Amino acid sequence: MTLKTRPKYFTPNEVAVHNTVDSLWVSFLGKVYDLTTLCYKHQGSILLKPIISNAGKDISHWFDPKTRDIRTHTDPVSGCRMPYTPHGRFVHVAPPYPSSDWCNDFGRPWWRDEAAYCIGLLSVKTRFVRVINTLTQQKQVIEVCSEETLQEILQRYLKHNAHAASYTWKYDRRELDMEKTLADNDIPDEDEEFYELKIDEEKHLQQLHLYFNDDLTEA
Repeated sequence: MTLKTRPKYFTPNEVAVHNTVDSLWVSFLGKVYDLTTLCYKHQGSILLKPIISNAGKDISHWFDPKTRDIRTHTDPVSGCRMPYTPHGRFVHVAPPYPSSDWCNDFGRPWWRDEAAYCIGLLSVKTRFVRVINTLTQQKQVIEVCSEETLQEILQRYLKHNAHAASYTWKYDRRELDMEKTLADNDIPDEDEEFYELKIDEEKHLQQLHLYFNDDLTEA
């Protein structure tokens, strides 16, 4: 599977920064959704309030993981199954009772319209690594998704070094397979162990060394 056909992974921190109506992301049930255009289409609607209030957050608790639809409950008045929205009814959720201003000709509700709104997957586990440029001695700590290949991690690192693809990536003097993840390259994730032992993990991050291809001197 090539880089272009693989799903894109996002960290919770990446989702969290998109927390305004001008750039509004949410995550739920393992996927990330960009609802900016939805906000634009329904600008001024009171039904946007719950979505805006949860911008940049994970809203998996709104949905039934089996059906991927809105959670329901039995309405105490009618005895019927109704959408359960304790945070307030939101866009594309039908009103609990017949209403003359309710129009359901919008097609798929946004939470089922992945083609329009889903932009990738939420990482199950993120980790921090320290990238060391052996040519310039610059060091950068970056957060990556455990599901990402080294090639995808390289894409993250480009903002720190636009020529990162011109380097050979190594760990413990071993050249890394750029099509594999950190774990598949036998780079252990020791976060949980450090947490249990109360060790400052930032001081013991796994280090990736970059060697410029015209200077592959061993560290």
